[in-house]
Amino acid sequence: MQKKSIAVIFGGKSSEHEVSRVSASYVINTIPRDRYEVYTVGITKEGRWLLYSGEVSAIADGSWEKDENNRTAFIAPAPSVGGMVVIYPDKTEIVKLDVIFPVLHGKNGEDGTIQGLFEMSGIPYVGCGVLASAACMDKAVTNILLEKFGIEQADFTWFYSHEYAKSPEKIIEKVESELGSYPVFVKPANAGSSVGVSKAHDRNELIKAIETAAAEDSKIVVEESITGYEVECAVLGNEEPTASVPGQIAPASEFYDYDAKYNNAASKLYIPARISDELKEKVKQTAVKAYTLIGCSGLSRVDFFVTDDGRVLLNEINTLPGFTSISMYPKLMAESGYNGEALTEALIKSAFERVGKNV
Repeated sequence: MQKKSIAVIFGGKSSEHEVSRVSASYVINTIPRDRYEVYTVGITKEGRWLLYSGEVSAIADGSWEKDENNRTAFIAPAPSVGGMVVIYPDKTEIVKLDVIFPVLHGKNGEDGTIQGLFEMSGIPYVGCGVLASAACMDKAVTNILLEKFGIEQADFTWFYSHEYAKSPEKIIEKVESELGSYPVFVKPANAGSSVGVSKAHDRNELIKAIETAAAEDSKIVVEESITGYEVECAVLGNEEPTASVPGQIAPASEFYDYDAKYNNAASKLYIPARISDELKEKVKQTAVKAYTLIGCSGLSRVDFFVTDDGRVLLNEINTLPGFTSISMYPKLMAESGYNGEALTEALIKSAFERVGKNV
């Protein structure tokens, strides 16, 4: 059987660049080499695209960028090319690609931007399409859609950073009148991995939190604080997606921020979640419903708050979740029968299925 060619793209101009490198290492190491010819393409923080052919171990720590064999490379938007353009000192080469696996988190990676390039190229790719990626990346849009779909979530309000800069007192009063009481969570609308997210217990903290979020994005979402368990569910597939067993997070800090997700080993994950079977089923059903209605495909991790009185509130949908050693998505899928190589193959298969091709 002839090997299929796959490009794994990592890094990116994003605040989650470092997490992407670690996630990519996991994905690359779990692609079966007897079936796929793997090309690794890194995007630096400055936005340079480089074809990297060195050791996978150098990707996570960033030293891959210093490899003298790196060559400028990029996905050609023209479907007639059907692959990647690689520029050498004395020539330009076309590398045909059968499929692309973007392991990119945050802006320019999971917000529909690069998915648009893939669509133009005509090359199948892993993960959600342009619209679902963009909608789920923007927390304000996600919340509005979920509200329209009748999926329960925390009360929220949103505004643009320039509105706050023009009239901070008006925005503060808007938040306090619409949400009623503190504490509240303040989030940049378009940032992942809890980057720029703060919990505000009073007006002074709210002002600082808005300034922190405004440094990350031009749109800000403020949500009521929910007292409950943080529960996550992995979803896999296209037209008939399946949900994993839900898992529960006991964060090392007051909430599951960036440090608690990736740096603090004291954060605990419980798989399955320590909630009733009835609530687990409700989480799974709601995850699939939201995934389907927003138009997700390939994969997503759907995050919830589950309260003591049995409410299941959807927090967010992450269309390209982390694949680090402590990330919830691969752990949940492993518990559901997709371990390592099996999960990667299932994701690649979903890319071909979406365009009606066989693996």
